[in-house]
Amino acid sequence: MSPLSSTSTEVDEQRQQWAATLADALGNGYLDHHIIPGSDLWVRVAKQSWVEVATAARDQLGCTFFDWISAIDWLPSPYGRDMNAQEDNPAQDPSETSKPEKTIEHGHAGGKTRFQMLLRLHSISAHMGINIKADLPDADLNIDTLIEVFPGANWHEREVWEMFGIHFNGHPDLRHIYLPGEFEGNPLRKDFPLLARRVKPWPGIVDVEMFPGEETS
Repeated sequence: MSPLSSTSTEVDEQRQQWAATLADALGNGYLDHHIIPGSDLWVRVAKQSWVEVATAARDQLGCTFFDWISAIDWLPSPYGRDMNAQEDNPAQDPSETSKPEKTIEHGHAGGKTRFQMLLRLHSISAHMGINIKADLPDADLNIDTLIEVFPGANWHEREVWEMFGIHFNGHPDLRHIYLPGEFEGNPLRKDFPLLARRVKPWPGIVDVEMFPGEETS
């Protein structure tokens, strides 16, 4: 998709202008965008343009309200939800226990890597927000800190570092928020085994008590 195109035939001129402004500011660092007219805008940029796009959104779009930073791991869980949940094993033959191979599918504005950074900003005067994404290669899970642009990013970046194992270059104080210092692993990665699910059935997967009058199989 062209950086200046939209996925809808309905035109949202203000969000189209925001996309065009960022595309001009970032050049080759601007990769793609997706607009839901009257609702929202997603922009995907190169990892190297992460600080640049946040600065342009603040200074050129008026997005002075920092909402949050997070990350997403698009890898389908290799563990499913356990208990042979039907959602994870849609085979028609009940005796068939193999599960279909799952591939990574990205959300709005696409992507090319398992991990992506996510940033949400708002313009209070324009009453509009923007979602900004950046691909992170598996072998290079680091990105520059946004603290100099939005000081409130400090805590959010610490959480992403702790939960996903993504390093923030230039962050002055990367340390644990929730987990003990000796904890190993990153719990929000899809391949992190949630042992509690294997020790005790996960709520919503186990059989529940039938309502009066319902037949049991």
